[in-house]
Amino acid sequence: MDLDQQLESCAMTPAISCTRVGKIWRSADSANDVEALRNISFTVMPGEFVVLLGPSGCGKSSLLYMIAGLEQPTEGTLLAHGRPVASPDADRSLIFQDASLFPWLTVGENVTFGLSLRRESKAKRREVADEILRKIGLADAADKRPDQLSGGMRQRVAVARALAMRPSILMMDEPFAALDVQTRAKMQDFLLTVWKDSGASVMLVTHSIDEAIALADRVLVFTARPGKIKTEVPIDLERPRSPRDPRYRELHDLFADLLADEVDRAFEQQEAAAE
Repeated sequence: MDLDQQLESCAMTPAISCTRVGKIWRSADSANDVEALRNISFTVMPGEFVVLLGPSGCGKSSLLYMIAGLEQPTEGTLLAHGRPVASPDADRSLIFQDASLFPWLTVGENVTFGLSLRRESKAKRREVADEILRKIGLADAADKRPDQLSGGMRQRVAVARALAMRPSILMMDEPFAALDVQTRAKMQDFLLTVWKDSGASVMLVTHSIDEAIALADRVLVFTARPGKIKTEVPIDLERPRSPRDPRYRELHDLFADLLADEVDRAFEQQEAAAE
C-alpha cells in the first residue's frame, strides 16, 4: 500500500466507533443500580465536530468518560481509530467544565504538564508552551498563576494543555457552562479556530441548543435516562453562523421540539429520586 492509499485508509477509518454501548452504574444494593446508557451506536470521522445534546442525567458525560478510557462500558464496543478503548491515552484528551488547573504551577507549566510526564526537556516544554499560548492569545501569560486569569482565560489554558499533547480526539464536557454569555460566545469562536488548526475530531457535551448549532457538524440528540440516541441532525449552515439566519431558527425550533418531552421526563426522574 503506497502513502496515498495509507492516508486514504486512515481518513476512512472512524476516529470513534461506538457499537451498541450500554452503561449501568452499579450500587452495593443492586436494586439501586442506574442504567445510564442503552444501545448507543454512532461514528465520528477524523476532523469531525460532533455535539451531544440532551437533558441532565442522560449519560452524555458517562459516554465521554468511556471514550476517554476512564470508565468501561457494561456492554458493547468502543473503538478509537479502529482499536479497542481499554485505558486512557494521550491521543484522547478530555476537558471538564472546571478548568482543573494546578494552582501551584504557572500557566506555561500547566500547559506542558503532560509533556513533563513524558520527560520532555525543559527547553522543549517552554517552546511548546510559548507556541500554543501565542495561538490562543495568551502569549504574555506563561509565567502567571491560574488565579491571575479570568474564567475564560483559564478555560483557554485547559484547552491549550490538551492540545499540547497533540491528540487526534478532543472531548469536552460542558466546558463553557460556567461562563457569562459574552465570554461563552468568544470561547466558542476560539474553539472553532483551534479545532480547524489542530485537525482533531471533537466531541462536545452541552445542554445549550444555541451552542450545539453554533459549533457542530452534526448533533446527536439524547433521550432522558437511560440515554439513547433519539436522532442525529446534520447542521447544514456555513460558519460563522448567525442566529438571525432563518435556517438557524428552524434548527433551534427542531431541537426544542425534540428535547421538550425528554427534559420533562428527566425532571420527573430527578423528582422521583429525591423522594
